[in-house]
Amino acid sequence: MVRTLSRRCSIQSWGSFRIRRTNHDDHDDDHDADDYKQQQQLRTIDARNTNKPMEDQPPFIGEAPKEKPQSDMDQMKERFAKLLLGEDMSGGGKGVSSALALSNAVTNLAASIFGEQGKLAPMAPERKARWRKEMDWLLSVTDHIVEFVPSQQKSKDGTNMEIMVTKQRKDLLVNIPGLRKLDTLLIDTLDNFGQEQEFWYVSKNDDPENESSRREGKWWHPKVKVPPSGLSETSRRWLLSEKEAVSQVLKAAMAINASVLSEIEVPESYIDSLPKNGRSSLGDSIYKSITVEYFDPAYFLSSMDLSTEHKVLDLKNRIEASIIIWKRKMHHKEGKSSWGSAVSIEKRELFEERVETILHLLKYRFPGLPQSSLDISKIQDNKDIGHAILESYSRIIESLAFSILSRIEDILHADSLAQSSSSNSDDDATRLSSAETPTLLDFMGWGIDPLKRSSIDMENLFKVDSDKKASKPPVSPTPRPPIPELSDN
Repeated sequence: MVRTLSRRCSIQSWGSFRIRRTNHDDHDDDHDADDYKQQQQLRTIDARNTNKPMEDQPPFIGEAPKEKPQSDMDQMKERFAKLLLGEDMSGGGKGVSSALALSNAVTNLAASIFGEQGKLAPMAPERKARWRKEMDWLLSVTDHIVEFVPSQQKSKDGTNMEIMVTKQRKDLLVNIPGLRKLDTLLIDTLDNFGQEQEFWYVSKNDDPENESSRREGKWWHPKVKVPPSGLSETSRRWLLSEKEAVSQVLKAAMAINASVLSEIEVPESYIDSLPKNGRSSLGDSIYKSITVEYFDPAYFLSSMDLSTEHKVLDLKNRIEASIIIWKRKMHHKEGKSSWGSAVSIEKRELFEERVETILHLLKYRFPGLPQSSLDISKIQDNKDIGHAILESYSRIIESLAFSILSRIEDILHADSLAQSSSSNSDDDATRLSSAETPTLLDFMGWGIDPLKRSSIDMENLFKVDSDKKASKPPVSPTPRPPIPELSDN
């Protein structure tokens, strides 16, 4: 090592000596050449002393190292490290709970894979593989959420004993395979639209009708186009069958999500924010409509202003708050209740049943609604990891199914518009072709409507017959004027 340092110093001194002895005119060129030679010699000496080839030496300053793609193991380590830290990269323990971290991970993964499903098209193979792989990572947590169940075991002497064994929790054992199947059905539905279809999409920038469509909803989506005469009967039947299948997936996902949310406890922070009674939560007008003697939920919804998503969500929040208030009052004894009220328990049960019916109709009439205040509070305060995974997985399947269903309805709507315009043009052509041929009286200006002409002829006929019977015919009848002939001019 000492010998190497001495040789390096001698080379440096020799280089500096040569630089001082050069002329002033070619000073810059020789300086650059000597520096380059000096760097090459130093790199050769270092490589020889460390027994490493030149290509393994660190690059020159300024050269960016090539980044290697992350392996599956590294990606999985990164995902679970964020989950363990509770999304708090500082490690200070200020992160969210494990349940909320898993819920956010599933939601963020779905947003990055699916995004806004603007058109019906197959998923890219890379995105599909990433979705399968990373969802398997996140769902692997549920394999270790177990419960004790009794089981029979035979001992060595032949006697049967009852012991407790571990088994995956019942709700996860039932719902996780079902959600995986619904997930596969939706992705297969998207793959079915990869074949050549009778509809296509145009960009909003390429559509000349974009300015008028901006006034309508979903103007940011690509616009679907169909042939001028509409879809064929085969394509229309196939679309209707796909719509029915996706509708069943949507109903199943909504049922699982509602069941999981009902099992999560209502947070105390949400309860503290509620008003004192259900009337204050609903408002006077809604409360009076619900507490009438004869109540019709369909008529109630038709009388409400549900023109915007915000108004529907506001009604849902009010109804859910009133349900929580009435349930708490019914589960507390009136003597110990701090919320005294003159309404009997029977009436509260009746009112609760009515508003639950309205809430059920709202959820199925507006399946794409955002989460209500109660749902958000439950998700954020939930500590059960199994419930968090079931809720988030069912929610994203529900959202994807609703998006696919909306795109299918867009195609059917465009088909109905094309069919109506085509039928109108056919009716106009038929009406023009089947018009009555003009008669000689029409050319002469004596044209009379056919119905009027027939009625007038019948009246004249009856009148002539009655005159013939009443009186004798005249001696010299007035001759009829001759009908003029049409000339070719």
